[in-house]
Parts: sequence; C-alpha cells; structure tokens
Amino acid sequence: MKSKAWTEKFMQGVFAVAACASVLAVALICIFLFANGIPAMSKIGFGKFLTGELWRPKNDIYGIFPMIVGSLYVTAGAIIIGVPIGILTAVFMAFYCPKVIYKPLKMATELLAGIPSVVYGFFGLVVLVPWIREIGRSLHKGGNGSSMLTASILLGMMILPTIIGLTESALRAVPTQYYEGAVALGGTHERAIFTVVLPAAKSGVVAAIVLGIGRAIGETMAVIMVAGNQPRMPEGIFRGVRTLTANIVIEMGYASGLHREALIATGVVLFVFILLLNFCVALLNRGKNHE
Repeated sequence: MKSKAWTEKFMQGVFAVAACASVLAVALICIFLFANGIPAMSKIGFGKFLTGELWRPKNDIYGIFPMIVGSLYVTAGAIIIGVPIGILTAVFMAFYCPKVIYKPLKMATELLAGIPSVVYGFFGLVVLVPWIREIGRSLHKGGNGSSMLTASILLGMMILPTIIGLTESALRAVPTQYYEGAVALGGTHERAIFTVVLPAAKSGVVAAIVLGIGRAIGETMAVIMVAGNQPRMPEGIFRGVRTLTANIVIEMGYASGLHREALIATGVVLFVFILLLNFCVALLNRGKNHE
C-alpha cells in the first residue's frame, strides 16, 4: 500500500512538472516578445508602427499596416476557399460516403495534414503560380503569378485537414435522435442534415473554422514562396503581398538594432492575433460545455 501511494504521489509530481513546463514555456515566449517588442513600438510610435504604410528599414521607417492588411486578406481568401469545401467534405464523409472509399478518403485528408509546408510551397510555385499568371494575363490584370490569390488558394488547401477532421467529429457527436426526429417529421435526408444536424454541431464547426484561421494566419514558408513578398498596400488579388510572418522570416537574418526590434514587435502583433483566436476557441468550448 505504501509503495502504491508513493508511486501515485511520484506520478502526480511528474504530471505537475510537465504542466508547469508548458506554462513556463508560454510565459517565457510572452516575456521575450513583449519585453523586446513594446519598447520598439514606443520608439517608433504605436500609431506610426501599426498604421504606417511604409516599411523602409534603411531609413528607419517601420509601418506594418500593409503586412497586417495582407495577412487579413490572404487569411480571408483562404477561409472563402477552404471553409465551404472543408465543411461539405466533412458532411459527405459523415453521411454520404460509401464504406469502400471512406478509409482511403480519410487517409488522404490526414495525409494533407502531414505534408510539410515547403512541399505545399513547391506545389504552389510550380503549379499555381503559372496558372494564376495565365489567368491574370487573360483578364488583362497583369502580375507574375506570385500574388494574394495564389497564397489564398494554397492556404485554403492547407487548412482543409483541420476543418474536415474537426467538423466530421462534431457531426458524428450529434445524437442520432436529432436526425431521426427530423426525418420522422417529414424532412428529407439533406434537409435533416443541413437544418438540424449541422446547426446542432455549430460549436464544433466554428471551432474548426477558428483553428483553420489560426493555421492560415501563422503559415510562413508556403506563403513566402507564392505571395510575392512586396511590402506595400495590396493592389488587387493578382498582385503580390507580404504577410506578418513573411516579413519576420525574410528580414530577421540580417536585421540589427531598431530593425530587429521592429521585427520582434511585428511578432507581438501576430502573437496578439493568435491569442485572440485561442480566446475565441476557449469561449466556444465553454459554451459547448454549458450546452
């Protein structure tokens, strides 16, 4: 008995240390970012830094508003492309997919989640960029193919595994009585799914979308390879943009002094965006638990 009690206390201590290590890691990241980023914002000026439209490190001009807008536009495009496809795919897998093809389809969606970002980037560079270039020329919009539209399509593909997996799980978690009751009242198969089951899984679906947004807004390597990386206000979907993550990665290797601090401050802005997304997920989970 004593040995068992000692083992339980030991394991409890191990779990507590692991939990504290996770919290400590997050705390250290927060301290590093805010300790180095906030002073840089104050030197530059919070207004100039967040709303300035020029990014010229050689002239000590640091305005990240074009990168903020670029990140939001690219993420919005990824949502417009990826969310409908992801939700409809999850509905198909949960309610329509024949058993013969379910496992291959499930494996394919899971494989999408395991593909490295650089491979997505190569695919975008070799396939999507020439395709978008030809479309832009046929529409007389110009551009070289490395554009906001290309990045949005690529990110829309990258967020599919997250949205499909979580949405399917949310749909399968809805009690079968919901569907059966809708059909018993005269609803068709499609109407029962889209007017009863899908709304009942709303919390899980929205959480999937929010996590997909987090993946899209934090993606770096693939976006660098296809977005054009031009630090200016977006001029159209066929023109290049630079996102917050791309701005940090591209210039951090040679930055120093105020330039380096401004890049860390850019990381603070991105970190705040991610915190807001996580806060939204926590609220959704809390509401789901109350339900």
